[in-house]
Amino acid sequence: MARPRTFDEERALDAAMHAFWVNGYEATSTQDLCDATGLGRSSIYNTFSSKHELFQRALARYMDSMTSVQVEILDDTERTPMERLRALFARIVDSEFECRKGGGSGGHSIGCLTVNTTVELAGRDPEAAEMLARDLAVRLAAISAVIRAGQGSGDIASERDPGDLARFLNAVIGGMRIAAQGGADREALKVIADTALDALTR
Repeated sequence: MARPRTFDEERALDAAMHAFWVNGYEATSTQDLCDATGLGRSSIYNTFSSKHELFQRALARYMDSMTSVQVEILDDTERTPMERLRALFARIVDSEFECRKGGGSGGHSIGCLTVNTTVELAGRDPEAAEMLARDLAVRLAAISAVIRAGQGSGDIASERDPGDLARFLNAVIGGMRIAAQGGADREALKVIADTALDALTR
């Protein structure tokens, strides 16, 4: 009879997610994961089979959490389409200052695990690439729908294809994440966001 687990698997998964988020997949060693989760190697491998499986589960947990928050903002029909987009960008800026290396509001952001994984693994890890593509499709669909609604109401002046504009905004968000990792302050990120959103109203 298998022994019951004596640890909180969800808490361990969150701890592993943070380790991968800060260090990246390759640079996170098994010992790093042991230190982060408080588990021994045998417990990690008995529960998650491999470092790669643990990473996939951590990435899925991250994407589910972050994307659901973004989609909730974009689906808020109590706001106008532009208000929803501005709220989305405000959330992106805030999130970069909630997760700073060394803590506090200064220093460098740890960025976005999705963006970090895209840079590190998308070109050489087919399973990670598929996960990233599915998550991207959800976010692009939500942004496109808001842009389409804004074009219909006159809230958004640009006549470009909503899908193209969604990809543009997503690229801006990715750039903001990387800029924050490089040490950009809150005002710099807000200027980038405002410039991108202003382009939709002209």
